Amino acid sequence: MGALKDVVQNHMMQVVALLAMEPPVSASAQCLHEEQIKVFHAMRPIDPQTYVRGQYEGYRKVDGVAARSRTETYCALRIDIDSWRWEGVPFFLRTGKALATKATEAVVEFRSPPKQLFDTAGCAAPETNRLRFRLGSDAGVAIEVQAKKPGDGMHSEAVSLNVDFSQALGDAPLPYERLLGDALAGEATLFASERAVEGTWAAIDPVLGDVGPVRAYAPGSMGPREAGRLTASFGGWVDPRSP
Repeated sequence: MGALKDVVQNHMMQVVALLAMEPPVSASAQCLHEEQIKVFHAMRPIDPQTYVRGQYEGYRKVDGVAARSRTETYCALRIDIDSWRWEGVPFFLRTGKALATKATEAVVEFRSPPKQLFDTAGCAAPETNRLRFRLGSDAGVAIEVQAKKPGDGMHSEAVSLNVDFSQALGDAPLPYERLLGDALAGEATLFASERAVEGTWAAIDPVLGDVGPVRAYAPGSMGPREAGRLTASFGGWVDPRSP
């Protein structure tokens, strides 16, 4: 199917909706889905110019893969949400096989303050503060902030305040164990609604199919170098943390 349809449309888009939606008026599945649908309604169709496809070297030698396959094993893209809250804030997504690190994360990067005190002190500007959501088997949350290093001068260093959910709260049910239980109970909160699914397909429609070149990348890398241009003006991709 390719990375776009296999991972982005039915998994990563739902994560974007959870991050970008307004608080629901209640915890019911209907109210949650209504806020998610608003995000997809405001989501601008993806511009093919902000979409990069990749295929790891050696993929065509895998059993069952066509010798001239153009199926992408990697894709990176930019999403824009035309709403009062998110206007001008880019969302960058990337996923791929045979990458350097196996991790599932959503990283929120905060804006830099309007005045940098470290610059005026003759020191290097600090890194951007980040909120990092870890999903899957390594579920947890971390906030990365700048702390002044002991001693003279205004020198800072990034420190991480980290919570591992399994250590703090105990082991969670297995993913499909929870979904099957909710399905039997008629609980729809964790399931995508029909309108939300239609919204995700509408957003990715301009880049469906054999759109653009398929860039080669080496196994063990973080994907094709062409993906770097998507985030170059925003400081580059944030390296994920492996479990």
